[in-house]
Amino acid sequence: MPTKTPHPTAPRPSQPPPLREIRKVLIANRGEIALRVIRACRELGLRTVAVYSTVDEHALHVRFADEAVCIGPGPSSQSYLNIKNIIAAAELTGADAVHPGYGFLSERAEFAEIVQKCKLTFIGPDPVHMRVMGDKVTARQTMERSGVPVLPGTGVLTSAAHAVAEAERIGLPVILKASAGGGGRGMKIVRDIKLLPQTLQTAQVEALKAFGNGDMYIERYVQSPRHVEVQVVADQHGNANHLLERECSVQRRHQKVLEEAPCSVLSETLRREMCAAAVQAAKAIGYHSLGTIEFLLDGDRFYFMEMNTRVQVEHCVTEMITGVDLVQEQIRLATGEPLGHLMREFRPRGHAIECRINAEDPIKFIPQPGTISALHFPGGYGVRVDSHMYQGITVPPFYDSMLAKLIVHAPDRQQAIRRMQRALGECVIEGIQTNIPLHRWLLKQPAFISGKYDTHFLEASLDPEAVRAEADAEVQG
Repeated sequence: MPTKTPHPTAPRPSQPPPLREIRKVLIANRGEIALRVIRACRELGLRTVAVYSTVDEHALHVRFADEAVCIGPGPSSQSYLNIKNIIAAAELTGADAVHPGYGFLSERAEFAEIVQKCKLTFIGPDPVHMRVMGDKVTARQTMERSGVPVLPGTGVLTSAAHAVAEAERIGLPVILKASAGGGGRGMKIVRDIKLLPQTLQTAQVEALKAFGNGDMYIERYVQSPRHVEVQVVADQHGNANHLLERECSVQRRHQKVLEEAPCSVLSETLRREMCAAAVQAAKAIGYHSLGTIEFLLDGDRFYFMEMNTRVQVEHCVTEMITGVDLVQEQIRLATGEPLGHLMREFRPRGHAIECRINAEDPIKFIPQPGTISALHFPGGYGVRVDSHMYQGITVPPFYDSMLAKLIVHAPDRQQAIRRMQRALGECVIEGIQTNIPLHRWLLKQPAFISGKYDTHFLEASLDPEAVRAEADAEVQG
């Protein structure tokens, strides 16, 4: 008979699971995050296996891993999303654990289940939790039952008439969201009730194409929010804690461009309340591993938005203000170790900012693959670069356009801004276009410098001519 899946909020067994030994980790990813995991494993004394597509044969994660296996052609559907080939690579090399990184298969519950069925340790949460929190409607309902604040909203919409009735109940404006969504796809703001049926149909088509699921729901739309997320850690013994918050409001089309930690507008009282709610959310489902609880901040009120059941791109700023290696802790948690030293009160140690350096047109945001002819990353006190780039590498068109994460740390926010301005000025990437001019422009804006901005700030204030001037100055410099 098939094994019944336990309810996500079921109590834990009285006896914790035995510790699992990990000796060799296969990284089911590429690029910067694959390198990040390799480095963490090496410091823990673990061997690593890289997987790669044919276009990534000369990538740094392939070079620095102990072993490497080709899993298919360039398109991700034939390589980094090819579960069969990834599992075969793990079996071929004798790996006993799989780290999914972020993106690709990192939040696919079926992948985690297959890894576990093959007697491998999945370095991440239980597949049950991935399913619960991956479905936005179920996640909303779970958080509401557990007492975590959520925006007024709905379950899955059954028809256009249902959507209209619910929008009238909640009050305009509202936002349509995909139940299986993420990254802003399938999201539509509705300010006119007459446009709701057509907008719903458009959003359903977009969601179905992106996620294979057209289910939609409605939430009250917050006019001027900030996007603040809390890093949580939880073990398999029922312990959970937070490692403070990150500010992620600099966005374009719901895609993060720059992150910082801590959030400059949170009072100590509000920080404690938000972080406590994040821990409450993790405990409500019996979560274990790293996770991120994302909130919308509306003045002095906050609302649950979603949970990311993986390591985040922006985890670096949390590492800089807490001194905790999150990837190493994620691996330890997967073995069944208790939180131990992480069960303490964290306070921000200075301020950190991260700029995502992408291969893209800095004004049109169109990806720009090509070959890097010259490369120099900045250095100096308080500067960190996480990247898989090197001079002469060709950036392929098949994957995310991020080239590097440039992170700075300083005693306070204003010093961090000046340090990032200095670091961006030292960064040289030639042969392809990047968004460095956008970051140079962004860090000069009064709204950003003051910390008084929201999720609409970048798109509302973007000055193409000023960004173009930064690009021209970069070339001349």
